[in-house]
Amino acid sequence: MRLSPTPRLLRWLAGWTLLGLVPAVWPELIGFWLLVSGLLLVVAAWDAVLLRRRPPLTVERGIAPVLPLGVWRAVRLRVVNADERPAALTLFDHYPTAAAEATELPQRLIVAAGGWAEFDYRLRPVTRGAWTFPFTQVLLESPRGWWRRDDRLGEPERVRIYPNFAIIAQDIRLTADRREALLGIHRHRRRGEGQTFLQLREYRIGDSLRQIDWKATARTRKLIAKDYQDERNQTVLFLLDCGRRMRAQDDDLSHFDHALNALILLAYVALRQGDAVGLHSFGGERRWLAPRAGPGMLTALINGVYDLQPGLEPPDYADAAQRTLTRQRKRALIVLLTNLRDEDQDELQAAVALLRRRHLVLIANLREPVLDELLARPIHDLAQARLYATICHYLLHRERVQEELRQQGGIVLDVPPDQLPAAMVNQYLDLKRGGRL
Repeated sequence: MRLSPTPRLLRWLAGWTLLGLVPAVWPELIGFWLLVSGLLLVVAAWDAVLLRRRPPLTVERGIAPVLPLGVWRAVRLRVVNADERPAALTLFDHYPTAAAEATELPQRLIVAAGGWAEFDYRLRPVTRGAWTFPFTQVLLESPRGWWRRDDRLGEPERVRIYPNFAIIAQDIRLTADRREALLGIHRHRRRGEGQTFLQLREYRIGDSLRQIDWKATARTRKLIAKDYQDERNQTVLFLLDCGRRMRAQDDDLSHFDHALNALILLAYVALRQGDAVGLHSFGGERRWLAPRAGPGMLTALINGVYDLQPGLEPPDYADAAQRTLTRQRKRALIVLLTNLRDEDQDELQAAVALLRRRHLVLIANLREPVLDELLARPIHDLAQARLYATICHYLLHRERVQEELRQQGGIVLDVPPDQLPAAMVNQYLDLKRGGRL
């Protein structure tokens, strides 16, 4: 408990100091100045005593135990005043500043005697992981407002910041057609390929002739079609690059965070399709989650990656491929999330060739939007022309690397980070309907 003077008391002291100049001109007023000094001292001391004796307030924080990255959320603070006098205070909640940013702090409140007050402030997590709210700082004012007491109230509270699952929470509340339209996911009609028989039904316009069941049609004397569903019990295994290039950042999120958001969305879609999902991280901290089906796997996956951060090491594609083949023997769709460079050509091609012996490989490459922005700018001088030529040469070489990966049987996506989630899901659905899994 620490007391400090308020600006109001400092103004009184300034006035008292100026009043002390009067006896220098009229010495006969020295008694009056001493009387004022004593009175000021008594009032200030009694005000401090009242504040020191006052019981502390109670502060309760209302916040979800799990927050999505990059999404504004409300945090509610409730202040309870059990004293018989109203309380004037300034409140600041010490949120983890390294992990989030906040608005509407600090707040000045007046809480009635024996009452309570609530207010919300907005918090936006910017770094994933487990973080702690240590305490709430309350600057309680004395009855006359001359002193301020610094109280540290509330219990430490631990909050986990997850990859942005807001889009998944929204997705669950939507019907199938509207859900996929909002996500930018497009279905292509390819019935009977890579699918298993589900049921017989009446023929509808748009059905393929290959769907018609001629025996059932002859029996019922009306066109009967076969209905199919996607084959289940397949496996999607994510190879997540945790190397230093995934630390690149074009907007509020790093490439690694964009990759995690896309990974979680595709995992959700695959699990809804009845497939198993697993994870292998490399290039930094190595984590392995064995592929498993069922809705509980999505929770396990999010819990397994929410505190994962990209390191400072370069990605080792060859080692990741070898470890994957050792652990994953059943054929699977390997989704490699990475940020390619031209120096990766030889190593990545060897890794893809190794994985292709048993699996289908999808390389999801994060394309830097700044390159497209620089190419779209008009050229006015020689320096800009050189920059334009350098970017074109870099992109051309990278496209050659991607083309060679395609020739080896790999599937390559090269999209900006914000387009990656829908692009990965669309590609997955195309592969599944095409029977390539």
